[in-house]
Amino acid sequence: MGNNIASMLTQYDIQEVQQHCNNLFTQQEIVSLYQRFCQLDRNAKGFISADEFLSVPEFAMNPLSQRLLKIVDGLNFKDFVTVLSAFSEKASLRQKIQFIFKVYGTEGCGKVSLKDILEVLEDLSGPFMSDKQREKVMTQLLKEVTYSRDSYLSEDDFFEVFSSNSDIRMEMKISVD
Repeated sequence: MGNNIASMLTQYDIQEVQQHCNNLFTQQEIVSLYQRFCQLDRNAKGFISADEFLSVPEFAMNPLSQRLLKIVDGLNFKDFVTVLSAFSEKASLRQKIQFIFKVYGTEGCGKVSLKDILEVLEDLSGPFMSDKQREKVMTQLLKEVTYSRDSYLSEDDFFEVFSSNSDIRMEMKISVD
């Protein structure tokens, strides 16, 4: 089955996808991702639905899965690889933060509200962090960016907050093979 799936991708297709994801994956990694994409695309529709993504236990158990579904629902292969490129070891800090920005923002307006950030913090921390502790984190964030609780962060502001905070590590990686 592996060879049959891999043979469905032409060299041109592989190179096109590689360029689309800024060469963050090798050609072999793209073939491996295509095999995974085909496994997820159970009905061979050419895109992956929310239900198909939720069939991956690691994805379904992720506390941000509902937010992530807004990004990944209905992706074709090229866009699937582009999303996953944020998890490549070769991805820059900016690329990783841009992806996180998309996860945080729920309104698709190119800005992230502090309410969105608080909701994500709550999703990630669950019962392990009290409301008081979350408020402390938000207060610190507000101090760093000199914004009020009703403010929105642009992508540049968001990048500045995340890239300047030495406590935040971007340990976003996937295994392609």
